[in-house]
Amino acid sequence: MSVEPILWATFSIQCAVFLCVFSNTPKFLTVSTSCKAALTPTQHVQDAALAGTAQFGLVPNVTLTSTNCHGAAALKSFKKVSNASFNLKAAGILRDCAEILRLQDANPFRVNAYVRAAQTLESLPADARDILSEEGSEGLIKLPAIGRGLAASIDEIARTGRLARLDRLRGETVPEALFQTVPGIGPTLARAIHDELHVDTLEALEVAAHDGRLAGVPGIGMRRAAAIRAGLAALLMRRGRRRRSLGGSPSVANLLDIDREYRQRSAAGKLPKIAPKRFNPKEIAWLPILHTDRDKWHFTALFSNTALAHELGRTDDWVVVYYYDSHHREGQNTIVTETSGAMKGERVVRGREAECRALSLKRPKDRNQKNE
Repeated sequence: MSVEPILWATFSIQCAVFLCVFSNTPKFLTVSTSCKAALTPTQHVQDAALAGTAQFGLVPNVTLTSTNCHGAAALKSFKKVSNASFNLKAAGILRDCAEILRLQDANPFRVNAYVRAAQTLESLPADARDILSEEGSEGLIKLPAIGRGLAASIDEIARTGRLARLDRLRGETVPEALFQTVPGIGPTLARAIHDELHVDTLEALEVAAHDGRLAGVPGIGMRRAAAIRAGLAALLMRRGRRRRSLGGSPSVANLLDIDREYRQRSAAGKLPKIAPKRFNPKEIAWLPILHTDRDKWHFTALFSNTALAHELGRTDDWVVVYYYDSHHREGQNTIVTETSGAMKGERVVRGREAECRALSLKRPKDRNQKNE
């Protein structure tokens, strides 16, 4: 079989798909009889179709025959394929989350929530992006098995093609790139924010913008922090993931208890490990990860893998705790060993030091009362 007929068939199919999707002319997917004969068996024709459809982001599930496609029916068919393309991609990402959580011994409730949402997308006749465009996240929330958090995840996939939560579960998260989606934050400032505040989600960054920590980052100040806060508010409003929608946050007692459990089980070698992409050229699975529950919250904990943590040798001390409510809306805190002040040597939740201090003062009283 010569190479030329295959190349010619691929080229003609790509052009036909282009005309079908992007023009109003009644010229649709066509494979000539002579081309098919040159490319027998039929699988070669289908391979050529894959090359044509993949270039335009279409799902290559069209079976080619000697009958040409004509008219509105062909255009309708390709629109259905295009709709399915995004829905299936998003569903695949959610299923990947479910599988990784399952392998990491997460709560089956969380695993099944991702699976059910994926099933909803797979059976959805409309393109989820159209729903987002017309109704926002509220339109997705009306669908079975999709709450606010998962609707926000689907919106993130629609906008970026990725899901930061999946990257985090795989150890591939790059928060500096995420922060650069906020107006006014460039590469240098994104790294400074990450290293100074130990945050890697937009929600956690918004918390820091409101409680004054962001203004304290070198190079920002009050005026610039206000501008970033406004940009964050607009961005998160579009995503339907405003901080206030989370409905509170876990107590520092819960967060410190998660931190204690994580470090104890990590030291005992009782946690699954992932191989983070950053600062890990040999791709060694060194980073322990914990999934657990307290009260109404689901938690994921792991040691910080930031540049600053590596520079200061704190990759076995700083613990990042992500928390999710029953709708998969998320928040984040970092717990460290305090190096100065009245809490020196004790574990504290960054940004909530006053609460940690109050809890620390209360605990000796509790012990004294028990001894009396």
